[in-house]
Amino acid sequence: MTADLKASFEKIKKYNGKINALITVVEGAQPTVDGLLSGKTFVLKDSYLTKGIKTTAASNVLRDYVGQYNATVYQKLLDAGATLVGKANMDAWGHGATNENSDFGPVRNPYDLTRSAGGSGGGPAAAVTTGMADFGIGEDTGGSIRNPAAWCNITALKVTYGRVSRYGCIAYASSFDSVGPTAITAQDCALILKVIAGRDKHDATSSPEKVDDYPKMLGNSLRNLRLGWPEDLFSKEVDPEIRMAIEEAKGKFEKMGMEIIPIKMPLLFYGISLYYVIAPSETSSNLSRYDGLRFGNDRTFFGAEAKRRIMMGTYALSSGYYDAYYKKAQQVRTLLIEEYKKAFDKCDVILMPVMPCHPNRLGEFENDPIKNMLIDIYTVTQNTAGVPSIALPCGFSKTGLPIGMQVVGKMFSEGALLNVGYQFQQVTNWHNRRPKI
Repeated sequence: MTADLKASFEKIKKYNGKINALITVVEGAQPTVDGLLSGKTFVLKDSYLTKGIKTTAASNVLRDYVGQYNATVYQKLLDAGATLVGKANMDAWGHGATNENSDFGPVRNPYDLTRSAGGSGGGPAAAVTTGMADFGIGEDTGGSIRNPAAWCNITALKVTYGRVSRYGCIAYASSFDSVGPTAITAQDCALILKVIAGRDKHDATSSPEKVDDYPKMLGNSLRNLRLGWPEDLFSKEVDPEIRMAIEEAKGKFEKMGMEIIPIKMPLLFYGISLYYVIAPSETSSNLSRYDGLRFGNDRTFFGAEAKRRIMMGTYALSSGYYDAYYKKAQQVRTLLIEEYKKAFDKCDVILMPVMPCHPNRLGEFENDPIKNMLIDIYTVTQNTAGVPSIALPCGFSKTGLPIGMQVVGKMFSEGALLNVGYQFQQVTNWHNRRPKI
């Protein structure tokens, strides 16, 4: 057993019982090949199929399900020499922003065990920030990689739609889902993306766009890069400490030579409305296969949030309501895509919040599922438009809770975003602070 692998299992033993980050621990895991990621340990959000290892999607429907093949992203990591140490907890089927909809219990925030680690992929983020693994692989449908990264003080990348294969990933909303890395630094994310990106013959939605050598793109000057500042997005709903931390980050970017360009993106406020028409519609279709006949338990095992989204989606797709809701939402989606295109005519990247608030206390949204949905306001539009975004640590609240921001780019501009993150982390130290459990 390598030193890194031993350290990961020591941290899992020490912390997992407290924060509930992992559903399955891969006992006896060992490195198998030499490669670009040799010696590195990782966790997978439990929505990725792993041959011979349980994949539950954090739902009782698949509580005992064992996959028959490997997801492409998992196989690529194995081929690069990385070692899987665990399958990470999540909101069941990816439904949620706080990881409290898991049938295996909520993931607790390592910085405050009474609070949420974020969702839907709280497990990978909590595992990485506590050292259970060197990196994690999440699935971002409306913020599920970036939200937990912001609340757990790590770096995470939501890639351009199709940049990484979704083959072998249990779908939430197929036109939104994207695969991406979570790690401590942007530099680590660049290395991981180099391994997992690219066309896959098993996934017709994966892009043939050339894969850049992302690590070699780090270190490029930010001078004269145009940073969009959407003042209208910093509404009164954004916690003052979060706004202040992002404004300070903007100042650092300006000192590094970036040109600050004020922009307006009013249509982004409609993003949450169209997302919660289209995404439930797609999940109602995707979850229809779990009928208890082909695999898994029957539909009585669906949790309350899954049932809620199935009903919402089925209603939006039903005769008499399709034109009023689903079709109209798709039309607004086109307008929102154009909104991003217009913004990128004026700037190269856009700086905005990840979350409008600090991590919620567990149980806070128990009787208010709508509030749980609304905190996705700043993260759903990137999935809607298919553009990439990197979440970066940028401060802490007075009570010691992490604050994150996101930098959004044009399609297939992951290299530029990773470089912005790398440069920011050369002049700040937020990403190096670890929780004291």
